[in-house]
Amino acid sequence: MFIIVVLLFERVAKAAKEDLSNYYILMENKMKKLIALFAVSAVASTSAVAGIALSGTSSVSYDDNGAGASTTSYDADISIVGTTGGTTVTIGMDVDGGGTAATNRPAITSATMATTIGPVTVSADMFDEISEGSDSGAGGQATEGSKAQDTGVTISLDAPIGDATVGVDNSGNVTISGSWSGIAMSHTSKSAGDTTTASGSIAGMDVSVTNKAGATTWSLGTTVSGVGLTLASSQKVTATFGLAGNTMVVTSVPARASAASVAGVAGSATLGTDDITVKASYATVAISRSLTSGATLAATYNTFDDSLTLKASVAF
Repeated sequence: MFIIVVLLFERVAKAAKEDLSNYYILMENKMKKLIALFAVSAVASTSAVAGIALSGTSSVSYDDNGAGASTTSYDADISIVGTTGGTTVTIGMDVDGGGTAATNRPAITSATMATTIGPVTVSADMFDEISEGSDSGAGGQATEGSKAQDTGVTISLDAPIGDATVGVDNSGNVTISGSWSGIAMSHTSKSAGDTTTASGSIAGMDVSVTNKAGATTWSLGTTVSGVGLTLASSQKVTATFGLAGNTMVVTSVPARASAASVAGVAGSATLGTDDITVKASYATVAISRSLTSGATLAATYNTFDDSLTLKASVAF
């Protein structure tokens, strides 16, 4: 009798072990399927996720204008960037508007879209901005460009060739760019005049050179004893350094020589420039500090008109 009971117990135990093993196998298969399902769902969700980024700036200023009457001003701008996959749409807005009461409302200042299709990049400028500059004596654009000039679609193809990248767009402009020995170089050939740029760090100095249609400009930047120095081909010199928790920027601006205006025709290839008036050299000293409120307070003194400007600004 005892032997029979033992045999029955062994058989039950064996059956239970087999059932438990089959249960584990079944559960393992189900878990594998669930994991695969979650993985596919995650991939599908990731590819469909779109993001919207909102950023902007705002400021208020007080200017004593030297011997003139003091003034206050304000400004607020917002940028909305929508991204999905490799496509980006960017919209800029001037929130404070400006002008008369009838036009003092938020206004769009830019609208662009960029996407890639393999090696092809497609970008669209969809906003016809006011490109005519104000006649302030600095030689701004004299006439307004047409909608066709201020908007449009650019299609470019980039192909790597050795260490260089060759690009061509729908206007026929050809660009060759690359980096050699730490120096980034680019050359664009176009009907309006070739443009060649080179930039890099040489012996601790940041050097940038641009030649556009035969005219060359350059800038040098370096740091000496904690002071950041920049020098431009226009003879403009800037020094930036820390001062008791503040940031001080001293800028020397050279004198401006006069130049006659260049006539232009609205909507044509020749938009012209306003005249440039004589302006004596001057210097500015700006001291700024970040506040615990999140804003930045800056005070700028200008030797040209002996004016002091106080500005509180915030960026988000």
